Amino acid sequence: MLAAIIIKELKEEIATSSKMLAIVPADKLDWQPHPKSMSLGKLAGHIAEIHGWFKFCIDVEEVDFGLQPWETPKATDGAGFANIAKAFSEDSLKSLSETDDDTYLNKRWVMKYHGQLIMDFSKYEAIRHCMSQLIHHRAQLGVFLRLLDIPIPGSYGPSADEM
Repeated sequence: MLAAIIIKELKEEIATSSKMLAIVPADKLDWQPHPKSMSLGKLAGHIAEIHGWFKFCIDVEEVDFGLQPWETPKATDGAGFANIAKAFSEDSLKSLSETDDDTYLNKRWVMKYHGQLIMDFSKYEAIRHCMSQLIHHRAQLGVFLRLLDIPIPGSYGPSADEM
């Protein structure tokens, strides 16, 4: 039951992310609004990879990113980032669709960094955290694009650019 609810919401978020990623301009991937901010390309890659985290939360009980380095995917343009997100999304939706037992989603999921505990959630809580990360960073991408004067597609209805 929970997986079905997550799938429905995730499909909506995937569609919104796809629209946003597709308009990332190839000639601005190194642009960043502030020296402490990610570059546009790094942010787009991060958003694309988050689409795969849902599968990761289902398939893995514990991860230590200090021992297993994570490489953010790279692309040369918005279409490339959208395609990466699509592939990750398909894998995540498949894993979620095969999870029909709410009890499984209550199993423990742990994230560490060099042995130090970072997160200790149920799989369901980890998935919800991923959803929040996806929405947060996609909104951040919207700000980056707005600062570059690129019209923004609507997320939960039409944007000011679409009206």
